[in-house]
Amino acid sequence: MDVAAILRDFAFSKYESSCYLALLAHHPSNGSQLSKLSGIARSRIYDVLRGLVKKKVIFEIEKGLYVPLPFEELKKRLRSRFESNLAMLEEQLDSIIHQSSFEYLFTLNGKEEVIAKAVDIIQGARRELYLRLFPDTWKRLRKSIERAVQKGVSVRFISMGPVPSVYDIQVVHPGADKLMQKIGGESVDIISDRSEALAGIFAAGKVDHSPFIWTRNHWFVTANRDSLRHDFYHYFLDKLHERKEPLSARDRRIYAFIKEDD
Repeated sequence: MDVAAILRDFAFSKYESSCYLALLAHHPSNGSQLSKLSGIARSRIYDVLRGLVKKKVIFEIEKGLYVPLPFEELKKRLRSRFESNLAMLEEQLDSIIHQSSFEYLFTLNGKEEVIAKAVDIIQGARRELYLRLFPDTWKRLRKSIERAVQKGVSVRFISMGPVPSVYDIQVVHPGADKLMQKIGGESVDIISDRSEALAGIFAAGKVDHSPFIWTRNHWFVTANRDSLRHDFYHYFLDKLHERKEPLSARDRRIYAFIKEDD
């Protein structure tokens, strides 16, 4: 999208956008000069100039000679207007939208859309994140998770493969080397603040067409959070009963934490 097209999104007409940009590049200028610079016919340029003067986007410093509002000032004005209009819209919609206790389950498709939503959820977390991720996805989300931790968000991470141990509450899922083959792809599970969930599998060979669920539905969120909690127990049981290994001091600390985190 070019600059003129972006300005049109802020209620500038095509001619107004072209005229302002031409004047911004060459000022002061008169109507005849601006007609040539902007490609606007001389029969139209003066109507455009009058409209921009009325909007206080350009100024006539002497008869027939114009200068633009500096772009930094225009940017401040557009931002203020946008934020003001958004606040008014929010106030009006809050008063008319029917409040419902039902939360829909939305379907997302494609890796980029899913990863973008994952980043959005992680960045919006305030208290806790339950994560069950394969190494490749974790690497893409690592910086966002780190920023969440820096804000004080508690992370409970189940790695579906070997990754560095970087979180206080972190384990590797049993049988990690066979998980992708077992489930048919790369799963992603993110639960934020007991209020939002993203879950699904990038099916092998169908990464851009694999449906994921994103929702704030209470029951879906609760069920998936419990699923991740019980995967921690799976780790402890596998270590004790399958591998016949004692729990380390760190394991016991994680176990105590998960047990109380219901």
